[in-house]
Parts: sequence; structure tokens; C-alpha cells
Amino acid sequence: MADYMRSDLARECGCLREQEGICVTRAEIGGREILRVRIKDPDVARRIGKPCGRYVTVALGDGASFGAETARVLSVEMREMAERMAGKRISKDFSVLVVGLGNADMIADALGPATVKKVSVTRHVSRPCDAPQLGGGVCRLAAFAPGVVGQTGLETVELVRGAVAAVAPDLVIAVDALVARETAHLGATAQLSDTGVQPGGGIGAARPAVTAEALGVPVMALGIPTVVESETLVGDALVRVGVDRRTPAFADLVHHGESFFVTPKEIDLLLPLLSDLLARAIERAFAVGLSN
Repeated sequence: MADYMRSDLARECGCLREQEGICVTRAEIGGREILRVRIKDPDVARRIGKPCGRYVTVALGDGASFGAETARVLSVEMREMAERMAGKRISKDFSVLVVGLGNADMIADALGPATVKKVSVTRHVSRPCDAPQLGGGVCRLAAFAPGVVGQTGLETVELVRGAVAAVAPDLVIAVDALVARETAHLGATAQLSDTGVQPGGGIGAARPAVTAEALGVPVMALGIPTVVESETLVGDALVRVGVDRRTPAFADLVHHGESFFVTPKEIDLLLPLLSDLLARAIERAFAVGLSN
């Protein structure tokens, strides 16, 4: 039944409650619910299918509420995690490489490339970029979208490793579209973690992981779910009509036929809003001297 439960969100993988090996805290900032999860036990991590590390999910609300306050709340969590991972404070010399994972030609998978297009890069300028709207400057930011192996013939991690060698960043931020278990989380929940990311992992087409071990620098994963698996929708419908999910009949019905992924019908309207939100949050998180 693992495929039926597939999700990139830690909160959907048995991490909603405090238990042995998992530390869970909840908070509300700016009207946004925040769930912070730390998975400490390797055995627990294997059982729930998530690496040991820290995961933070921020409830975004709907598209109408993706304003400055939502970006601020997300940036606070991002900045705190970045400084912990890099072991240093954000300053004009702090260097960040933002990597937009995914296929820019497939709208449900284009969150990463769309976000990096909107991030104000500053590494190429001789002094920190002026950002009056943030009350100061922005640290050294570089960004690129490596595409997918089917387009380039190169593994994502190979391209990112080359960029890391050129930029020597304090931190890599890998932005990617995620797979959700619950339709209510589509386009409505952002997750960041300090565990890196495995491109294609959410859809069962995993490629080599983009992690600190692979790159030699800390890797923060940042994403928002944009798709849910068809088997999840079928399984949920069967449960609602009384079919026991523990029976062979349930498994046969859920896994019968070809599996595919479903995205909200308004994804073409959501994607610009979500990529704007993430780009603004990234810029604010790495604004020099800014007090969030």
C-alpha cells in the first residue's frame, strides 16, 4: 500500500503527533499555521519514508491570501533554517544558490523554474543589491534551472554540482513541485526541510538525490504540492463508500489500471501566484540586516 500513501509532505507521513523518534511543535504566526517536525530516529525515518532531519510546513491559505504577510512568515522560517544549516548569520557575504528543479514545459512541474526566473540575482554585482522595499540589501544570490534528465541527458545533481563548484555557496536551495496525499494541500501548503531533495521521487521516478552529501554544501528543499496521485483519489473514494483498505479487493481496485497524477484545474492561474510567493520569500529571507 506504499504507493497509495505516496506524499512528499512530512505532515502526511505519520508526523502529525509527538512520538518516539519524532519531535513535533505547532505555532501560528501572522495567521498562518506552522508545523515543525524533527525526525531523529533512523528506524522511524525508514518506517515513514522520510530522511532524518527538520521539516517545516506553512499553511498558505488560498491564492487570494498570497500577500506580503504570507511571504514574510515563510521567509522567517527559511532564514532560521538557513542560518542553522550554514552555521552563520545572513550578511552581505552570505552566498546562496537557488536551483529550480522540474520541467518548465509541464505546468504542474514548473514551480522550480518559474520561481528562479523571478528571484533577483545579485552575485554578479560588485556590492549587495539595493532593496529599499526590504529595508536594505540582499546577500549574494545566484539562481538557475537545470531542466530534467529527459531534456539534457545529464542528471540534475551533476549540473548542480558544477554550479556549486563555480559559486561556492554557503547554502543551496532546491525549489521543486511536490506530490500531496490530500487534495486540500494542493497549492495551499509550503514545506521546507534540511534534508535535500530527490528529483522525481514523489512520482516514483527518482533520480540521484541533491543533498549535502552529494554536493558538499547544505541543501534546503523548498516546495509546494501541485499534484496528487490518481490511486490516492480512487482509494479515498473507496474508503468513503465503506471498502476496507486492508482487504485484497481494495488493493486490486486501487492499483488496477494505469496510474497518473492529477493537478488542480486552475494550476495555470496558481503557478504564477505560487512562484511569486516563493521568490519574494527567498529574497526577504536573505535580505541583509532585515529584522523579520
